[in-house]
Parts: sequence; structure tokens; C-alpha cells
Amino acid sequence: MFTGIITGVGKIVDVQDLGASSAHGKRLAIDTPAGYLDDVALGDSIALNGACMTVVDFDVAANRFSIDISAESLDKTAGLAVTGPVNLEKALRSHDRLGGHIVSGHVDGIGEISSFEPVGESMELRIRVPAALARFLAYKGSITVNGVSLTVNRVEDMPVDANGFGCEISINLIPHTVQNTALHVLQAGSRVNLEIDLIARYVERMLTAGKA
Repeated sequence: MFTGIITGVGKIVDVQDLGASSAHGKRLAIDTPAGYLDDVALGDSIALNGACMTVVDFDVAANRFSIDISAESLDKTAGLAVTGPVNLEKALRSHDRLGGHIVSGHVDGIGEISSFEPVGESMELRIRVPAALARFLAYKGSITVNGVSLTVNRVEDMPVDANGFGCEISINLIPHTVQNTALHVLQAGSRVNLEIDLIARYVERMLTAGKA
């Protein structure tokens, strides 16, 4: 379980195939800020851009850890098969503050950035969202974008396009969020990992259970 409050910005520095076919996954090596791994053990969960992964190897002195990611996970996420910056969050402990919202670390869909432009001192992030996720999004509701807990400022439904997008949301990012996460590298056309609010997921299930 996570909160969507990023605890460090890392960098995928190496991507190795775990097999010769597309059915095999990859092993990623991730560099972290100094001291980030001081309380990490083998088997711990760390979210990479919002996707919960398991630490399979780490080197505290080198500030580097490794994870294995399956072909299925690669197919259902964005940005985890190439080198570059990633948002990191260690799993929530029972005595930690819940500063964002309840996040499972399971990516529900991949969105696409339609624009990322300055508005005053902040940045407006607009994301095209898969139609299947549109019903879970609400004004002032929560969404996780590449692992970051954010508040939806606007929801606009639209006809489903050829890529399956049927909704666009707008999010305001304050300078602190831009500077202290890997969201600053996003641009129009970038693909992002999305996780809907956990409570919305259960509400939808309760309302539809038993119905045709």
C-alpha cells in the first residue's frame, strides 16, 4: 500500500532482458538518492512511477537496487522499459502519515498527455484518459499519475477516439510538485501510468454487483 507522496526521484540506468522472447520480462537497475536504501531489505516493495515492484537486489553503497518486471506488467504500464527518471515511493508503514490518498500500486490504465503548460506560477497538466476509467473520475477527486497523488480540477467527457480515450482531465501542479517529482519531464504525447481512487473502485462494484 502507498500514499502517492513521492519519497525520492530515481533513475533507471540499465534494462536487461530476462529471456530471448517477448514472453520474458526485464530486470531494471535503478539509481536512488543518497541514503534512500538505508532501511530497505530484499523483498521490500517500492513503487516505480506508480507500479508496485519487488526489490530483488540492492547495493546500499552504490545507492542502487534492481527489480524484475514481467512482460505482462510491461504491457500494462508506461515508461518502465527505458532508462530515465522515475518516481519512487516505499511501501506505507502502519505509523506513517497518509499524506496523499490510499494507493495500491496497481496501474489501472495508461493515459496520454495532451498539454503541459504554465498557468501563473503553476503548471496545468491535461491528460487523455481511457474511456473505461472515465466513470471513476470526479471534480476534486483523487488520481495517481506516475505514482503521484493529485487532485482533479476538471473532467471533460468526449467521444471515444481511435486510441480508446474518452475523457480528458485537468490537474494543477504547484512548483514544489514539479520540482520534487519526475513529472517535470512530461510533455505532450507522453504516456503516463494512471491509478483510480480505491474508494471509487469499491463504490462502482457495490452499485453494479448482481446486475446484468
